[in-house]
Amino acid sequence: MKYTKIVKEDVDNIIDYCSKELFISKLKEKTVLITGASGMIGSYFIYTLLRLNELYDLKIKIKALVRNPNKLSKDVTNNSNVEVIVQDVIYLDKIAGDIDYIIHAASPASPKIMKEHPVETNFSNTLGTANTLILAKDKKSLGYLFISSREIYGEPLENQKVFTEDGLLGQVNPLIPRNGYAEGKKAAENMCVSFKEEYGLNTKIVRLAHTYGPGMSIYDGRVQADFLNNIIHNQDIELKSDGSSIRTYTYISDAISAMFLVLLKSSDIVYNIADEKSKTSIRELAETLLSINPEKKLKLVFNIPKEGQKGVASFKNGILSTKKIQEELGWIPKYSIKEGFTRTLAHIKEELDLE
Repeated sequence: MKYTKIVKEDVDNIIDYCSKELFISKLKEKTVLITGASGMIGSYFIYTLLRLNELYDLKIKIKALVRNPNKLSKDVTNNSNVEVIVQDVIYLDKIAGDIDYIIHAASPASPKIMKEHPVETNFSNTLGTANTLILAKDKKSLGYLFISSREIYGEPLENQKVFTEDGLLGQVNPLIPRNGYAEGKKAAENMCVSFKEEYGLNTKIVRLAHTYGPGMSIYDGRVQADFLNNIIHNQDIELKSDGSSIRTYTYISDAISAMFLVLLKSSDIVYNIADEKSKTSIRELAETLLSINPEKKLKLVFNIPKEGQKGVASFKNGILSTKKIQEELGWIPKYSIKEGFTRTLAHIKEELDLE
């Protein structure tokens, strides 16, 4: 992911939102290991830490764990404070040196990968989490952050409108291979609380709703990716359902701000992260994206497969409550859906040199 004008603005907003004092007090001269470092979430963590070094000379060291180093930008690989580690988190080998914090963000996010590679999807969350938790324990790390998902909640029970961190869980069928993503995340969460209980490791869990922004792939099969792909290529937006499913969409810089607050400031272990104000149907999302560039005169068309949706999650309803993170950490997302996707499109166009 390129360090575009939009990404730089986002990173500065993250630092301002969380406060430089928090970062200075917790991260000065610390070493942070980030798995999945070339993905959207991993990239934003790296760019934020590098910007902190640039602004305040914090001398933060970053260990960027990736399977394909070619996916990292030169802004990252050419920085002397970044050590690129080429490994698969499923088969994690020894890593030399101190590690003060671990951010475990390595996991497929694409429904296509979840459908076609359910074993690897499960393993990145189960074996990958086990390996990084053992590493954190051995290194006596100060903090460990696991990036979980709204999918662990499954389909809400009858008359259940929201999911809270300590409330009822919904239903997830473990006999559906695609649900290896949700089941892997659930197993990983149990490992996090178990390492905290048995070894005193300072583990944190964030459950993300749909998160988007610069760095997301427009080819990964999620509806927001498909819609962006359509707009970039001047195509009508195609809906493969009636578009009635309700979701929330959180812009990446808002989500990263929340994750830093949880890792560095929270007293509890698990927090939902979602922008409840952005609650929208898939159809409404498509219409919002079409409104961003009205001059293109693109339309919304329906093409619903007769065989149904085989690659998507087996559940589609349920909104995350963010009362806990708002009350305990004061987190309030900044960007509306339209603002966030406008920024995302601007980043993609700059990255692809379309303007």
